[in-house]
Amino acid sequence: MRLLLVTVALTILASTAAAAGIDDAIAAYERGELAAARSAFTRLSRSGVPAADYNLAVMHLRGEVPHASAREALRLMTRAANTGFVTAIYGLGQLHELGQAGLPVDLPEANRWYLRAAQAGSVDGQVAIATAHYLGRGATKDAALAAHWFRLAAQGGDIGAMYIYASMAEAGDGVTRDLNEARYWYQAAARNGDEAAPSKVKEINTRLGPS
Repeated sequence: MRLLLVTVALTILASTAAAAGIDDAIAAYERGELAAARSAFTRLSRSGVPAADYNLAVMHLRGEVPHASAREALRLMTRAANTGFVTAIYGLGQLHELGQAGLPVDLPEANRWYLRAAQAGSVDGQVAIATAHYLGRGATKDAALAAHWFRLAAQGGDIGAMYIYASMAEAGDGVTRDLNEARYWYQAAARNGDEAAPSKVKEINTRLGPS
């Protein structure tokens, strides 16, 4: 689980002072000044800043604080998630999926958190819940739901989701078969660096003719 390294522009905080404090704490963490970062995150956490709760939870999980506690990590992550902080909502899904922070592996519970994150706009959450439905992993196997979430993740910029949704459109898996739609998303994946996508674009161009 990664530390949330965000700019003030991407973080909704209660005050300018809190925003500046998060930036300073993140900068200290990036410089390797873990004690200073921990102190700043702790102070902001006590003031009710969800981003601080999340980052402090991650430091506990990484053992980067004295007397690191999985229970404390879970408490902080849950508190941040309960404010609607999307990264923490997704993070709880990871904890349940991997069996971290003293939790058992629980895929259905992980997927409940992933769905919440996906519904709140998390691309990572959308990929996670799409994958769960595609594979039937802790969720009902449902190609239509998988396609829905893969498409949203593709629209959000996830390259893997672009390719997977393209393949589903090509095969008519969970969606109406549409080679033009497939070509569009293979092209998008290719533009973003997917190595397999260019050959798929050529293949579909051969079948349909150039766009």
